[in-house]
Amino acid sequence: MDVTIRKIQKQEYPLLDNFLYEAIFVPEGIEPPPKTIITSSELQVYVEHFGKSKDDCGLVAEVDGKIVGAVWVRIMNDYGHIDDETPSLAISLYKEYRGFGIGTAMMKEILTLLKSHGYSRVSLSVQKANYAAKIYLKIGFEIVRENEEEYIMVCYL
Repeated sequence: MDVTIRKIQKQEYPLLDNFLYEAIFVPEGIEPPPKTIITSSELQVYVEHFGKSKDDCGLVAEVDGKIVGAVWVRIMNDYGHIDDETPSLAISLYKEYRGFGIGTAMMKEILTLLKSHGYSRVSLSVQKANYAAKIYLKIGFEIVRENEEEYIMVCYL
């Protein structure tokens, strides 16, 4: 599979709505929530007015001209919020493209980009039952807090 990872273009920002929905972890056997869930204020923080802040930054993965994944960061008061200097990360890949290393490649690329922009760390939140938690640990994220359902993780750049 020929994958290109590149900076997200301004005209592609609306795609983040789709990837935000895809990023919602749905455990096996559980009915996915309706797509309208992304209009809730706690999820809109990830995408609303994306690109307006100097801290908004994102990459997309493209296969055969189709955008199949996105990873983006911004400083926001989300589930993975650590402080007002640390960007929070969101990543999503369409289901049929998972398991090919595309997500890991996107993560490594955004971490390199953030480091080059002078950030010292990045945070995220992940459900404990989500297989991605293991991938984040392999990439270099550390668990800094947890609650009943999720880990708050940080990667020092």
